[in-house]
Amino acid sequence: MGIDLPLLWTFVLTFGLMMYVVMDGFDLGIGILFPFVRDRSERDTMVNTVAPVWDGNETWLVLGGAALLAAFPLTYSVLLSALYLPLVAMLAGLIWRGAAFEFRFKADEAHKPFWDKAFAWGSYIATFSQGIALGAYINGFEVRDGAYAGGLLDWLTPFGLFTGLGLLIAYALLGATWLVMKTEGPLQRRMRALARPVAIALLGAITIVSLWTPYAHAEVAARWFSLPNFIFFAPVPMLVLATTCTLLKTLGDDRDVAPFLLTLLLLFLGYTGLIISLWPNIIPPAVSIWDAAAPAQSMGFALAGALFIIPCTLAYTAWSYYVFRGKVRTGEGYH
Repeated sequence: MGIDLPLLWTFVLTFGLMMYVVMDGFDLGIGILFPFVRDRSERDTMVNTVAPVWDGNETWLVLGGAALLAAFPLTYSVLLSALYLPLVAMLAGLIWRGAAFEFRFKADEAHKPFWDKAFAWGSYIATFSQGIALGAYINGFEVRDGAYAGGLLDWLTPFGLFTGLGLLIAYALLGATWLVMKTEGPLQRRMRALARPVAIALLGAITIVSLWTPYAHAEVAARWFSLPNFIFFAPVPMLVLATTCTLLKTLGDDRDVAPFLLTLLLLFLGYTGLIISLWPNIIPPAVSIWDAAAPAQSMGFALAGALFIIPCTLAYTAWSYYVFRGKVRTGEGYH
């Protein structure tokens, strides 16, 4: 029996996308939290917690785009055609935020507020654009004769705007719990207090998306609520509720690492729910991973490169996080 290359590449893409959400989510979350912290030294401490690793985190975004082009070129062309405007906005936000990240440390006092606002706005635009793209992806795309057949603004829907808001909340929680783990003193206490309502808001957002998606898409409703699927999938929402309750408890127990790990688990469960809803389609609602796959020779050739690059990226990431482990205090950091 041969290797199912489309299935193998789907695992690679799913892993890469989850790595990006986890690793870039919390440093985007720090920008989202900037308006809630006014003290200049505390803002510097927030940025210093991610300064050594933030650009490496975005490696997974580049890797995911390259893998999608190599393994599923039809999906790549459809997504870029359908989501051109939100993806351009996302890249503009990431570039603007990246420039502000460096310039705010070197700016004089007169220009520091400008770069602080630029850092926050870049984070908001990049995250909101990603969330809109996610909502459009869940809604699906019209594909005809191997090309996108929808309109330029089909992504602009109430559901897409809500998933944009939901992703802002999710990244804010990642950023807050990351700072609980990496800081101490007044900043840490402020993040503990802030993380509690944000966690409750995220549970509300997950609940609304979980109800809105099957209401709008009959095939998703049939997937979740038919028997025996309902019995197999019921643990996912139950675990979401249990994880949120545990997260709220750990935020009050003065534990530093557990809130961040529980937030990662919460996002993983949401990601699992998304996969269950859409599987095996890589272009919802009707193009499967096998329909959109590149020729086997191309996938096999690209896989050899991926099996070299991914372990190297994981090793570099693990090493950088190990070197810069521990708390970051005021006046300390990469810069």
